[in-house]
Amino acid sequence: MSVLELKSRGCLKSLKGVVSAGKEARVYWAKDSEGRDLAVKIYLTLTSEFRRSMIKYLAGDPRFEEYKGLSPKKLIYLWARKEFSNLKRMYEAGIRVPEPKCLEKNVLVMEFIGFDGKRAPLLKEAYESGELSPEDLTRIYREVIDMIGQIYRKARLVHGDLSEYNIMIFEEKPVIIDVSQAVSISHPNAHSFLEQDIRIITRFFAKAGVEVEDPRETMEKILSERPSEEPTK
Repeated sequence: MSVLELKSRGCLKSLKGVVSAGKEARVYWAKDSEGRDLAVKIYLTLTSEFRRSMIKYLAGDPRFEEYKGLSPKKLIYLWARKEFSNLKRMYEAGIRVPEPKCLEKNVLVMEFIGFDGKRAPLLKEAYESGELSPEDLTRIYREVIDMIGQIYRKARLVHGDLSEYNIMIFEEKPVIIDVSQAVSISHPNAHSFLEQDIRIITRFFAKAGVEVEDPRETMEKILSERPSEEPTK
C-alpha cells in the first residue's frame, strides 16, 4: 500500500528487482516517470535485536524523542523517517549521499547509486576486486575522513556505524549510505560514535596499506572546528 501511495504521488513509476537484501530491509531498483533510476528501501521486520540497536541511536537524539511507547510498526516508520531526515541533512550540507526523494511509512525513495539497476560496489568490494590502486585508496581515505568531518561540522550529525560496508565507490568517489542510525551531535554518545567511526575506517585503510593518521589526531582535528548552526529540519 505504501508503494502504491508513492506511485500515486508521482514519486516512482515502476518497482523492479531487489538490489540488496538484509534481515531488516530490502533495497529495490525502481524508475521514476522520466525513466531515471531510483532506489527504494523497504524496512520489513523488527526483531528484538534490531529494536535494541534502534533504541541505542534514538534515546538521547532530541529529534526523535517520541520513540518511547511506540508499537513495533510505528517504530519502523520512525526509523525510516530518521534515515530520510539524516539523508536530507547530509545531502543539503553537500556531502555525497544518495539524494532522498520521498518517504511513505516504512518505504524510502532515494537516488540510485549505480547504472541501469546495477549498484555501485561497496568500498570493501572495490578493494577486494583489485580495482582500486594504492593511489586511489590513499585519495579515498582522505576523502572519507573529510566526509566524516563534514557530517559533524556541516550536518551536525555523526554516522555512528561507518565502515567499508556502507561506503560505495561511484564514479571514483566515495558515497556514504545507510544513515538511519546517524545521531545529532548533541546525542550523549555522539563523541563515542564519532571515535568508533574514525577508528574503524582508519583500521580498514591501514590494513589496505595506506599511510594513515592516528585516529586520536583525526578526532581532535574534527572536534577543533566549530560546527555550523543547527539545521531547522
